[in-house]
Amino acid sequence: MEKEIYNNWSDTKYIKDIITNPLITAGNKSYYSGFYSNYSFENGCVRYLWGDETTVDFFNPKEQFGWELDRLEIGNYVCIASGATILLGGNHNHRSDWVSVYPFPQTIQKSFQNKGDTIIKSDAWIGMNATIMPGVTIGEGAIIAAESVVIKNIEPYTVVAGNPAKKIKNRFTDEEINLLLELRWFNWSDEEVEKAIPLIMSQNIKGLYDYYLKHIK
Repeated sequence: MEKEIYNNWSDTKYIKDIITNPLITAGNKSYYSGFYSNYSFENGCVRYLWGDETTVDFFNPKEQFGWELDRLEIGNYVCIASGATILLGGNHNHRSDWVSVYPFPQTIQKSFQNKGDTIIKSDAWIGMNATIMPGVTIGEGAIIAAESVVIKNIEPYTVVAGNPAKKIKNRFTDEEINLLLELRWFNWSDEEVEKAIPLIMSQNIKGLYDYYLKHIK
């Protein structure tokens, strides 16, 4: 794979345009900002990822052993900063319920356990050097602070920070969150979003909801 080139810190790449691995899907306008990381999205940000040409040539666990491989699903308008790490690969063949966690080759078929798909829903922001552990779901509009380690699901429109990541606050009131989850601006067409940008880029959630009722719903 040709290396992604980031010319400066503000340079971003739409993820759907740079992924080749069939275990990753990404929605509209979701981007990766990789300037400070010095590695590509698939070969650094996402780690322990089966299914690419290199790993299939080396070892194809789905065909050889029937492993159910974890997937990464990224929604629309997701922002992923430099240094963020998204771990896949299940338990990486380290069984904590066995005497040793060492992945002896003789038991590799039995040692793998999948963790479930990792899902980053639309309009979430993954901060610099944050780590997303396997099998978690990050809700719509959630903010993951820099250096956070996410080990469990994150509710929509919450801000989390720390290791392990803990809730700092809700971004909006419960009523406002419900309105946002109903109108789901990030699923609108590009043309619809373009017309609504003055409201989307504001604090006027009620105004955006009224616009949705009048022009979108």
